[in-house]
Amino acid sequence: MNQRSYLDHNATTPLRAEVREAVVDALAISGNPSSVHEEGRAARAGVEVARAKIASLLGARPEDVIFTSGGTEANVLALAPQSGEAWHCYLSAIEHPSVLSGGRFDHEATSIFSVTPDGVADLPALSKMLEKDKAGGVRPLVSLMVANNETGAIQPVAEAAEIVHAAGGILHSDAVQAAGRMPLDMGELGADMVTLSAHKIGGPKGIGALVLAEGSKVEPLIKGGGQEGRRRAGTENVAGIIGFGVAAELAVKDLAEMAAVAKLRDALEDGVRAIAQDAVVFSSTVPRLPNTSSFAVSRTKAETLVIGLDLAGIAVSAGSACSSGKVEASHVLAAMGVEPELVQGAIRVSLGVGSENTDIQSFLSAFSDLIKRLKRNTKAAA
Repeated sequence: MNQRSYLDHNATTPLRAEVREAVVDALAISGNPSSVHEEGRAARAGVEVARAKIASLLGARPEDVIFTSGGTEANVLALAPQSGEAWHCYLSAIEHPSVLSGGRFDHEATSIFSVTPDGVADLPALSKMLEKDKAGGVRPLVSLMVANNETGAIQPVAEAAEIVHAAGGILHSDAVQAAGRMPLDMGELGADMVTLSAHKIGGPKGIGALVLAEGSKVEPLIKGGGQEGRRRAGTENVAGIIGFGVAAELAVKDLAEMAAVAKLRDALEDGVRAIAQDAVVFSSTVPRLPNTSSFAVSRTKAETLVIGLDLAGIAVSAGSACSSGKVEASHVLAAMGVEPELVQGAIRVSLGVGSENTDIQSFLSAFSDLIKRLKRNTKAAA
C-alpha cells in the first residue's frame, strides 16, 4: 500500500509521539486530582504542571487557564452574558460554527458583523454597530478569531480589542488554529478570553481550554463541583490535560519551523496555479497562517476533489471539519462574497511540521490528474 499524505492538519494534527508517551504514562495515575491523599496529589501535580505549560503558550497566568472538553465547550463557556447588566453578542461572519451558534446568548441578542472580500474582519462596520449599543447602555461581548480555520487569514484582534474596550465591552478570541503556527501573547492580543484546543497542536482529542486575561471572569457552563476554581465542574481529564501540556510545550518550539512550512504552502499554490490557470487562492493578498491554503477551480465540485484525492492517498478537506463528515459549502467564503460556483468547489489544504516536499509533489500529481479528467468529462458532456 502506498504511503498516504496527510494534509488536513487544521482538522486535527496527528498525535505527537512525545504526547502519546505522556498520555500513556498518565493513565497509570490512579488518584482523583481533588483527593488529598498521595495518589490524589500526584494527579493534581500533573494537572498543574500542564496548566503552567499551556499558560506559557499565551503568556498568561496558570490560574487563568480553565480546562474544558475541547474548543467548542470553551467557546460556549466564553459566550455568555455576565450577570447584572444588559449584554449584546457580536460575532464575525467567519467564525467557527461553535461561535456562530451564539453560545448562551438569545438569538435576538446576537448580531453578525461583516468581513472584507479578503476575509478580514470589517472593523469600521463593527464600530458602527457598537456605537448603537453604547448609546442604549448595552455592553458588548465580541468574538473574533485570531486566524480563520479555512482561509488562514489572520484577523486584527488587537485593533478589535481597542474598539471593544472603548465601548465598555469584552473580547473573546478563538485561537484554536493559530496556536503553534504564529506567536501568541494575551497582552498583545488584548483579548479578555482566548480559546485553545489540544488536538490542533498534536495533543489528544477531547481536551481544550479557555484562558482568561488577568481579572476577567466567566459564567460557569457546567456547575456542581469546585473544580477549575468553580468555573467548570467535573473531574478533570488528567491524561488529556497532561498530554495537552506536552503538546503546548512542543507547539512553542514548532514556531521555528513555520517559515519552512510556509515555503511548502507557497510551492503547493504555485503548482496549483500552473495546473489550473483559473484557480483562485482565497485570502492570498493578506497575512495568513503559514500552513493553510484554500482554493477553488472553476466548474469543479469540492466533494469530487476531496474524494478523488482521498482515493489517490491524499487527505484534504472542504472547509472546516465540523459537519460530521459532510462536504458542505463554506459559510466563510460566502461571507467574503465569493461566487457560489467557486464556493462549491473550494478545498482546504493544511500542512504541519511533519509535512514534506514529497507530500506537496504527491498532491500536485494527484490534483493534476483529477483536473485533467474533470475537464475531459466536461468537454465530452458539452
